[in-house]
Amino acid sequence: MSSKNSECVRVVIRCRPFNERERDESRSRIVEMNVAQGQVLVTNPKADADEPSKPFTFDQVYDWTCTQDAIYNETAFPIVESVLQGYNGTIFAYGQTGTGKTHTMEGKDSPPELKGVIPRAFDHIFDAIQTTTNKQFLVRASFLEIYNEEIRDLLAKNPKNKLELKENPESGVYVKDLSSFVVKSVEEMKQVMLAGRKNRSVGGTLMNQDSSRS
Repeated sequence: MSSKNSECVRVVIRCRPFNERERDESRSRIVEMNVAQGQVLVTNPKADADEPSKPFTFDQVYDWTCTQDAIYNETAFPIVESVLQGYNGTIFAYGQTGTGKTHTMEGKDSPPELKGVIPRAFDHIFDAIQTTTNKQFLVRASFLEIYNEEIRDLLAKNPKNKLELKENPESGVYVKDLSSFVVKSVEEMKQVMLAGRKNRSVGGTLMNQDSSRS
């Protein structure tokens, strides 16, 4: 990936396969992914047969056959590399309930090929730190959620307390009183994530029994 692409906002689309419920109901797919051209083609199921699909073009698209490894190496890896060089980086997963955000971002620990962006980033960061001899690194971890336009610290003693978004002329936008913990290994980072995950706002939906409400 070129340095230009690494430093700008990029929009990447991932389309998941049918889930078991959708297969049982014999649903029809109305989305096609043109990976080579970065296009999503959407067909109106109520339209005439000769009506063409509507194309939408993005920086990168992935269909239902893509792997967690491909997603990380092609989209997240350059961002984490930039962070290790001192730049700010953000990976923002957005989508309707049941579209696969948690699978993409967290995945599963076993088998290893199902690990998502977050655990792969943990490994990436600490592997880089261990092999870098001419720099010193300080890694801090925070975990917050935005729920109903309210900010909550998931690592605080009382995660229901509302926090405020502030702006500093020198350091930029920040969350006042947000907890931050120094972590020295992948395992410590995982423990912070597990602690925060227990305090997330969740609720069951038709698509996902443990859907995040944030």
